[in-house]
Amino acid sequence: MPRLDELTSWHADWSQLRVVVLGLGVTGFAAADTLAELGARVLVAASAPDEERARILPVIGVDLVEIGGGDDPADIAALAAHEPELLVVSPGFRPEHPLLQWAERQGVPVWGDIELAWRVRDKIAPPAEWILVTGTNGKTTTTQLTATMLQEGGSRVAPCGNIGVPVLDAVRDPAGFDVLVVELSSFQLHHLPTSGPGALVPLASVCLNLAEDHYDWHGSADAYRDAKAKVYAGTRVACVYNLRDEATMRMVEQAEVQEGCRAIGFAADTPGPSDVGLVDGILVDRAFHDDRRHSALELGTLADVAAAGLATPHGLANALAAAALARAAGTPVIAVRDALRRFRVDAHRTETVLEAAGIVWVDDSKATNPHAADSALAAFRSVVWIVGGLLKGVDIAPLVARHRSRLRAAVVLGVDRSAVLEAFARHAPDLPVFEVEADDTEGVMPGAVRAAAAAAHDGDTVLLAPAAASMDQFDDYADRGRRFASAVHQHHGEGAPHGDDPSAEQSGTVD
Repeated sequence: MPRLDELTSWHADWSQLRVVVLGLGVTGFAAADTLAELGARVLVAASAPDEERARILPVIGVDLVEIGGGDDPADIAALAAHEPELLVVSPGFRPEHPLLQWAERQGVPVWGDIELAWRVRDKIAPPAEWILVTGTNGKTTTTQLTATMLQEGGSRVAPCGNIGVPVLDAVRDPAGFDVLVVELSSFQLHHLPTSGPGALVPLASVCLNLAEDHYDWHGSADAYRDAKAKVYAGTRVACVYNLRDEATMRMVEQAEVQEGCRAIGFAADTPGPSDVGLVDGILVDRAFHDDRRHSALELGTLADVAAAGLATPHGLANALAAAALARAAGTPVIAVRDALRRFRVDAHRTETVLEAAGIVWVDDSKATNPHAADSALAAFRSVVWIVGGLLKGVDIAPLVARHRSRLRAAVVLGVDRSAVLEAFARHAPDLPVFEVEADDTEGVMPGAVRAAAAAAHDGDTVLLAPAAASMDQFDDYADRGRRFASAVHQHHGEGAPHGDDPSAEQSGTVD
């Protein structure tokens, strides 16, 4: 639409633009608030809207309509009555959602919050540079660490996006920023254009890795991969990719980028002249160095990485990727090193909960897919594995087969445990497998911990790395991790003996 093509600045004429915003989570509210501030006429359509946000909407001049699943004719009629010129969709609305399909039939353009934020990024002048981070795993840690490195180098930085702070809030922050480090989910990338007035031109970008995830949402592996690949479109300075993940290299090769943009690889190995890597326990940069053909710059040590909580292969890869992004933005090497030394990973990421009686209890509840769980499992020699939840359409069997030799036992969670149990039956038929059958959230983790304690031996690690999402039994992965830690401490504090667990049925040899 011609009018929308002109809306590429906060200072453009957004007045009276008729917009429907789908969803009233943190992202949907930020979009509605932004558009209202710009003078647009905004209608929010949401099912079971948050009460506090719903009370605020009339104050800022935004209307609200409650919808069901979107397939009710009344839902469509409510949107049609607003005569929208634009629909802004919150992350998570599936492409086949009836209201999105209705918008497509009506020729109503659909934007995500990221496109809207890019178009209005100049509210505070000069606008911040953007660095984009995506990948199946490691996004949040890499986003936070990149921001820490940039801050150490003297930049005003906001980590935002899928990390929890809407990009629109960062764009409108009156303090202003030099750089936004934007974590992007595949859902957000799905709606992002790669050309035209709303296409992003980031300073640097990375897809950390690509593995099975969210196939149920995207519909296929190719569609998921294509969404992730959008992160590189339009990049100006550096497309950072994983030398150990060929899919990310192909994404960079196929990306339409700005003239002069460089491909920068990272891996825990001796780097080439355009890479960051590892030499004799030292993280080094050969990409942003005047004499990169003959020497390298020291960025930190493995000891620095371990102290930050990034001792796993996955954690080291995140540190190298963050260093490459920070260096692309001109951060001095000493700032990268100092940031590594003061950084600490968030909770629920291979976090040691307790060491007792020769057993280490580790919370990696953030391992919400097999790729993340694979990295966690690889970090330990002998594991009692707590696994299961919402598998999101991916196959856990290859993960079981790959790590069978390091497994002491498995404890299976989740409302639907059948696929996980079948994987153990096929690839580890002699492994002791405990099935937690507690129906209520309160009983799940105490049962899992008792079962794990009964199976663990001196020198073992009990690892919560579910390889699945949490929402079947918990609020989110953090809730799952907190309940695990609480159950571990309660079990240890009570001195409960190893023994029979009434809430966990041992499948033993699963046929």
